[in-house]
Order: sequence, then C-alpha cells, then structure tokens
Amino acid sequence: MPEELPESAPSPEHAADWGKATPEVGESRLLQGPQTRAGDLARAMRIFFELIKGFRALHFVGPCVTVFGSSRFPEAHRYYKQGRDVGAELGKSGFTVMTGGGPGIMEAANRGARDVSARSVGCNITLPHEQKPNAYLDRWVEFRYFFVRKLMLVKYSYAFIALPGGFGTLDEIFETATLIQTRKIQEFPLVLMGSDYWKPLLALLQDTMVREGTIDQADVNRILVTDSPQEAVETIRNAVVDKYGLKLGKARKPRWWMLEK
Repeated sequence: MPEELPESAPSPEHAADWGKATPEVGESRLLQGPQTRAGDLARAMRIFFELIKGFRALHFVGPCVTVFGSSRFPEAHRYYKQGRDVGAELGKSGFTVMTGGGPGIMEAANRGARDVSARSVGCNITLPHEQKPNAYLDRWVEFRYFFVRKLMLVKYSYAFIALPGGFGTLDEIFETATLIQTRKIQEFPLVLMGSDYWKPLLALLQDTMVREGTIDQADVNRILVTDSPQEAVETIRNAVVDKYGLKLGKARKPRWWMLEK
C-alpha cells in the first residue's frame, strides 16, 4: 500500500500553493515541504550522486579562482571585456578559471582563460530557459541543484572575483563572505570588480550594517574593490602563494584504475 503524504504536504496539483513549483518536477517536489519517506530518500540519493559526479569531474582541475557575474551582458558590453581581461590575467598567473559555465560574464572569464591557453572549467545549472554551457570550457559539469553547484564553485577555489550581476551574483558574494566570516573557509581573497556598480552595496555595508553592528568593520575590510584586473589577480596571487604556499600550475594526476580522467 503506498505511503500517505503528511497532512501538511500539498498534493502535486496544488504545489503552487507553496509558491515553490518549478518546471523541473524533481526539484519542485524537493521544495514542496514534507513528502513520502520513499520520495525523500530517492531525492537524497539523487543529490548524493550529483555531489559525487561533481567531485569526480573537478578533482583534477588544479588550483581555481571562481569568477561570478551576470549571464546577461553581451560581448560588446564593458563588463564582458573586463571579465575577459580577468580570465586572461588569472590564466597567465597559473590559475584555472572556474565559472558557472553559462553566458555573459561567465563566458567572458572562460574566454579570457582560453585566450592565454589556460585551463577553463564551468559548473552549469539546469534552468527552465535551457542555459547552455559556453563554448570556452575545457571541462564542464551540469547540476540540477543550485546548492550543489555553489558547493563546487567554492570547494575548488582559492579566491573569488565578482563582477556586476543580479540576484544570483549577490547570493554567491554573500554566501562566500559568510563562509569566510564564520571561518568555514580560510580568508581567501574576495574581490568586487566594477567599483561604480558596487558603490551602493558598499554604502549599505559600511554606513548601515557596520554602524548598526550587524557586521564588523573587518568583514568589510576583507573585500577588495577594484577596476583593475591586474591588481585583483596580483592581490590573489600574493595572498594564496605567500600565505598558503600554493604551487600554481600543479594538479593531481588521474588514476586509470579508478576510471579517472
């Protein structure tokens, strides 16, 4: 006999009542509140295997810097050019450039890495509007769940650069800042590029949040704001090489007997 849903759980046809329905049925049900135990177990296993897929795909990409930014900027936009310059500077310094794998700033940073024959990887997300991996990736892996994707973008990186973006970019900036603030990760550099764009955000941090005591001045001081790709990458390189002894350009070697590549 099929297991009954908890009384508080909506039926699938009323999923929209929770305001969490998406075109992707599996992800929609994850966010709909209590489900059958068998269904939740199956989704937990799906998440587990998605984690393993990411770990295996990205284990050998080498020391990364993750570049965040909007998917909406076209090639002719000034921020696209800035993202491409950032990718090239990172690549010349020996870093693997990691992005969300999509268009806009992500494509620009991956393209910049390709310009200098550096490694370029992407963690793409499955979305209703069918975001596709950009054409400048040496390796990419596709994820269904945002939280799994964000884990991968942080796990393999020694620094984080955020160019102008929307809700997704803000989410990535503040999650990274929170992990640094709470010492879940080392004080790896966090760089905001596009000083004019980030000016209102910095005013909120400095003039409101620090003043009200919801964050410390040290939390703001950790963030480098610059318009210079050279300054951003030099700061990152000095921090991770001098402070953590990172040897750039070296990556682990796959083992054929573990079916690694």
